[in-house]
Formats: sequence, structure tokens, C-alpha cells
Amino acid sequence: MTPPGRSFALGAYLSGSATNGDAWRAPDEDIDADIDFARYRSYVDLLEQGRFDSIFLYDNVLPVPDPSAVANSPALPRWDTFTLLAALAVTSRHIGLIGTASTTFNEPYNVARRIASLDRLSGGRAGWNVVTATGGGENFNLPHHVDHAERYVRAHEFVDVVRGLWDSVAPDAFLRDKASGRWLDPDRIRPLNHEGRYYRVAGPLNAPPPIQQRPVLAQAGASDAGMDLAARIGEVIYTAEYDPDAGRAWRAEVLDRAGRHGRDAAHLRILPGLAPFVGESDAEARAKFETYLRYLDHGESLRALSSYASLGIDLSAWPEDRPIELEGVAETNSHKSRQSLIVNWIRRERPYVRDVLRRFTRGGHRIIVGTPRQIVDDMEGWYRDGASDGFNIMFTSTPGGIRDFVDFVTPELQRRGLLRLHYTGRTLRENLGLPPSRAS
Repeated sequence: MTPPGRSFALGAYLSGSATNGDAWRAPDEDIDADIDFARYRSYVDLLEQGRFDSIFLYDNVLPVPDPSAVANSPALPRWDTFTLLAALAVTSRHIGLIGTASTTFNEPYNVARRIASLDRLSGGRAGWNVVTATGGGENFNLPHHVDHAERYVRAHEFVDVVRGLWDSVAPDAFLRDKASGRWLDPDRIRPLNHEGRYYRVAGPLNAPPPIQQRPVLAQAGASDAGMDLAARIGEVIYTAEYDPDAGRAWRAEVLDRAGRHGRDAAHLRILPGLAPFVGESDAEARAKFETYLRYLDHGESLRALSSYASLGIDLSAWPEDRPIELEGVAETNSHKSRQSLIVNWIRRERPYVRDVLRRFTRGGHRIIVGTPRQIVDDMEGWYRDGASDGFNIMFTSTPGGIRDFVDFVTPELQRRGLLRLHYTGRTLRENLGLPPSRAS
């Protein structure tokens, strides 16, 4: 049975690009999802059949100074996150819709309004993945990227303003009374009048009040500053931990920090990323994984991981017959947590480059290969031991990877009582088992 106060959470990572898989040249891979909305609609239909809590749409706004560097990668064309989510809001019924919006390249009012509108449009299923952005200032009239520490100080105030704007209009403020001529109750409207270090915002928000009052906040920072932000405001927290002992220690640290803000395990769902290859037999699962490796562009994937984790070397150029060695890795201003995870693993394991491709996706998330029982054994172990509150599934192929999970893993999760048989909540917050989030 599920431990009291904790529900098993299941999220799905979608990239918003033309294909969700790294091995995009495989015969059955979709490669037109960036121009054919029907693809994403079908993915979400499958995920609802699999009783997922939410989808998480990744986004970035990075410049591409050398187009030849992405000539073999499908990462460049990408849907605008909230345009795609708005369409999915009216073609889906149950699944939560979590979109990424940067606190570095947006204004609080715009983000508050956009997500409030999505929450109303979806019937209470909106979420915001709060990021400070790991790069992209060159596309926003900035000469260089904002310093890591300053990005997080600014993010705290940004989120405070957004939540203040969501609280500025009470759900029952609008009377719409033709007989009296009263459109709203002014006592139920609270101008924000925020004046802080980075923002001055008057309010109130001129958007339909969110059904959830405060849509769900997601966060993925795992650096010291990122953990502080996650502990204070995060409700769904994405991580890349690959070891259950480290995952348990990381979750305990976040919960300890959350306690200083009057929050506990009931307020947070910590979801490590997991990339599963599932087959009805171990041999079938291994065959699917080998097919993935055969169509994967090894050089491009290694270069992408090297860049994403700021390793200071290009793994694609490392000799295949020598263990990887890292010396004097400079601290990054972007993905500090991912850098630390990958660097520590390489220094401890002294792997070859082939081991990297078999262990991690290009984004540094853990790969697992096996039968439904083996995969759920792993997932349940993490959950029962307090290393996670569920998982964010990183599909390495679409639509096949989604269909395999829904057909094989979902029934095993349900058989063990980890995953619902039917949706019971109306909103994302209810399906996640999160308490209401309101102004104190």
C-alpha cells in the first residue's frame, strides 16, 4: 500500500520538438511532431490511458551561432510551450500540463496570466516549471548570461510576484449580476502593488482566476541555490539522480530545507528522470536497447552530454580504449547539478565512452532496460526506500516507447497498488495528492 501522506507520482517528459527520441533515424520514429499537432495529441492520449499524472514540456531559447553544430540533431524546431499546451488542454481530459517558462527572460505578469489562462482552459490542470535558464541571453538583448547566483535571487522574487498575482482576484469576485448591474465585488480584488529589488508590479491580474487558485509549481534545480528554491516553492521537483542512496540523501536534504519554510513531504513530489526500455522478456528489452544504440548518433550524443554537463572535454573525441579521465573541471554557470552528478560518476567509475552511452541519455538521465517486473522492481525500490516520490519518464522513442510503457509497465504498477486504476481528481493538484496552495 502507498505510505500515508505520499502518493506515487508519474510524469512524462516531452521535448516539444520533432521527435522525442535521441535515435531519431530508427524506422518507427516520428520525425514530424513539430509540424503535426496530431502527434502530440496521440502521445497525450496514450499517456492518459497509462494514468500519468502530468506531462512536462521542456523548453530552451539557446542561440545557435553555428548551424552546422545541429545539422544532425532534431533539437532546433520546437513548439512554443504554452501554445502547444493550450491545444492539448482542449484535446485531453485528465493529465496535468506543466510548461517551462524562464524567470530570466520573462516578466511575472505575463507568466502569471499565461498559466492562469491555461489552468482555466484545462479545467485546473496547469503547472509551471520554474527555471532560471542555463543560457540564451543573446536572444534577449543581453550581452551574456546572467550569473547563476543572481538568477536564483531574482527567481525567488519572480515567483512571489506570480503567486501574488494569482491571489489578487478571489475565485468568487465576479458576480456577473445583470439585475443589479454589478460585475464584480471590489472587496474580492486586491491590487498587488509589489515593489522589490527586481520588479515593480501593480496588479491585479486581468485573467480568469485559476481553478486551482495557485497552479502547481515544478522546479528542477539541484545546485545549492536550486535546492533552496525547490525547498521553498517547488511542488513537483525533477532530478537526475542515478543512485538510490544519493537519491535518498538528496530527498532528505530537500525535505530538511523545506521544513524551514513550514513545508513537509506532503507538499513535494520528487521525481528523478528515468529512461526505460521495456520488453515482455529480458531478451526483447535488450534487443530494443541495442536497436536504439544502433541508430543513435554516438558522436552527437556524446558531444551533447559533454556540453550539457560542462565537462570541459568532448567525450566524442575521447579514445574508445581508454577510461575517461577528468582533471580540473571548471565550475559551470549553467547546469551545476548535472555537472556535479556526471563528473562524480566518471571519477568514481572510470568508465569508457561506450559505458556513458549505455548508462545515460544525452541529457544525463538514467537508462534502465528490462521486463515490466524488473523495471517496476527498480521504481518501487526507490519509492519505498524514500529515494523518490515517483518518476519522470524520459521516453527514448515515440510513439513506441510510450506505447510500451503504457502496455507493459502501467499494468504492473497498478497490480502493485502504486498507480491508480482510474483518475479520481479533477485537477492536477488533486491527482498528485498535493494540499491547496494559498496565500498565508
